[in-house]
Amino acid sequence: MLTGLRVVEFEGLGPAPFAAMMLAEMGAEVVVVHRPGPPNPVAGACNPLDRGKRSIVLDLKDPGDIAIAQALATRADALIEGFRPGVMERLGLGPQEMRAANPRLVYGRMTGWGQDGPRSAQAGHDLNYIATSGALWYAGAVGTPPQTPPTLLGDVGGGALYLVAGVLAGLVQAARTGQGTVVDAAIVDGSAHMMALLMSMMPLGHLAMERGQSLLDGPHWSRVYACACGGWISVQCLEPQFYATFLVCLGLSEDPRFAAQQDRAQWPAQTQALAAIFAVRPLSHWAEVFAGTDACVAPVLRPDAAARDPHMAARGVWQTGDGGLFPSPAPRFEGRVPRAATPPARGAQGDAIRAELGL
Repeated sequence: MLTGLRVVEFEGLGPAPFAAMMLAEMGAEVVVVHRPGPPNPVAGACNPLDRGKRSIVLDLKDPGDIAIAQALATRADALIEGFRPGVMERLGLGPQEMRAANPRLVYGRMTGWGQDGPRSAQAGHDLNYIATSGALWYAGAVGTPPQTPPTLLGDVGGGALYLVAGVLAGLVQAARTGQGTVVDAAIVDGSAHMMALLMSMMPLGHLAMERGQSLLDGPHWSRVYACACGGWISVQCLEPQFYATFLVCLGLSEDPRFAAQQDRAQWPAQTQALAAIFAVRPLSHWAEVFAGTDACVAPVLRPDAAARDPHMAARGVWQTGDGGLFPSPAPRFEGRVPRAATPPARGAQGDAIRAELGL
């Protein structure tokens, strides 16, 4: 879909490489500028997020290598960087300089706190950003610490995906007008914006500021229950017809304890009763009970178990290779089979890239 577009990425952690990986999976030619020396221990020598990219190692403290980086940006349609505000400017690679040389350039900036504001120069990580934005607040049961799957809500959801959307919008503008733009993708912005759907429930009385009192974080029909084997099963039968199916599957259609689906005063007792029911049998039993129904119930699977799930396996959602497990590219496009490319060794295409630049 993006064949012919050139992107230069400056090595970072987390959301910026993820965003560049998505663009590469969509067909863009992505050159990642790796730092000299050993790789960051979190990413490893062959970072899976570098799949589909080409790699060159440049020392951004060396004037000669800075000139190569500038040449890459001059030829690129988009640039992605994830440094703290001001770092690229100090290197002579800031948006003002690069867009003066290449007006069509879409300059994508990925940070946690944003390019401005009182915390813009401070360090932080996924959990800090979503804690500050409000996105972490509803993640967990009443009386338990708020908790989300690591990196998903902040780095990926509120960060990388918003950077991709911003870069793609900038590329559309550049194609129409010949002028690029600067994309300020901040995780605090994106993760707060992701709450728009949830916040839309407030005027209808379905969202409260207190945890455990809202339509999706308080009911007995919207939570995860423990099974006898130590596994977990998810339940979220929001609509009345799905709730009715849920009760039929459990043999509870005539049980007066569960007749009132939306009575908030009964939610705690209903939750306690369901917890006792699910705790009696293993996950395999409950998976069989709800299989093929519209009860909106599904087992909580580890990634390796998810790869073996019949639905996930039929769609090829997970792929194995290089000794690991990695998700297939998404979204999908008609007539195209998603394929995950192998990440390059650091600097593997350095000589070829220099030759293409005439350096």
